[in-house]
Amino acid sequence: MDYRQLGRTDLRVSALCLGSMTWGEQNSADEAFAQIERSKAHGVNFLDTAEMYPVPPRAETYSKTEQIIGDYFKRHGDRADWVLASKIAGPGNGIDYIRGGNLKFNRAHLVAALDASLKRLQTDWIDLYQLHWPERPTNFFGQLGYRHQDSEFTALEETLAVLDEQVKAGKIRHIGLSNETPWGTMKFLQLAESHGGPRAASIQNPYNLLNRSFEVGLAEVAMREQCGLLAYSPLAFGMLSGKYEGGARPANARISLFSRFTRYTNAQSEAACSRYVALAREFGLDPAQMALAFVTAQPFVTSNIIGATTMEQLEANLMSSELTLDDELLAGIEAIHQTQPNPAP
Repeated sequence: MDYRQLGRTDLRVSALCLGSMTWGEQNSADEAFAQIERSKAHGVNFLDTAEMYPVPPRAETYSKTEQIIGDYFKRHGDRADWVLASKIAGPGNGIDYIRGGNLKFNRAHLVAALDASLKRLQTDWIDLYQLHWPERPTNFFGQLGYRHQDSEFTALEETLAVLDEQVKAGKIRHIGLSNETPWGTMKFLQLAESHGGPRAASIQNPYNLLNRSFEVGLAEVAMREQCGLLAYSPLAFGMLSGKYEGGARPANARISLFSRFTRYTNAQSEAACSRYVALAREFGLDPAQMALAFVTAQPFVTSNIIGATTMEQLEANLMSSELTLDDELLAGIEAIHQTQPNPAP
């Protein structure tokens, strides 16, 4: 397992990060425990979660994922072995059951959310505390074509000041962004330098063979500012594994179970996906492992967030860390990308 520096911090995280958003919905606590144990044995030391998880978000399951992780730490006593990341939810997204629904990145919400996460996780600190998505209206979760809207949102200076207090209190070690734009990322970094607050160590955004939009504006930011990408959805909701080929909908698979997951199922995405799957098989590779290895190898990626609902899937995903893609295969990937660039926003 490769280990990489998290931003400009003194933390080194595994190139693969264990995602947790199925725990409490598609996976039981015992299954989650098994995933954590197997990932640790493979060398993974980075675990990502969020107060909103599991996904899809529902009032009935809200915060179960963090509770499961907290129960794991209590049972195994190995909290110090992990770099633990979590997130505070932003406004919208149909989650009006969290803190009354009027979610802000202000003092009241940040302190309440953080303290509740610490209690559920049964830990005294979170290594990387992330803003799950911007409070302001902008492009994220597949939205393209920015349309400016005058709206009130918590001043970034205030958000950063409160986070600084939590760092000084020892509740969090570092901060990160998620689903952010180039403007938002640079603004937070600028404010940290000018006001002396905590510097964002990472940005957690989608990145996969069907959606390489991160390369357009944020990749340069990630590298020049040492604010690396924590890539989520590296398999495009499982589409790049090939299991949905030809319109197949396997039982208990995410896209089969939940109608909300349509981001990667448009006609152009399915056509491009078929070409990537065929390319992997032409080279004798597992399509999912090829897709994961491509993401992990990008120079602006700090860690690639993998997720699984079965141990078989997890084993395959973990083994992608052993795979290096040769130049001929990479040329094949680029040829597909050139003719069908970013079919999924």
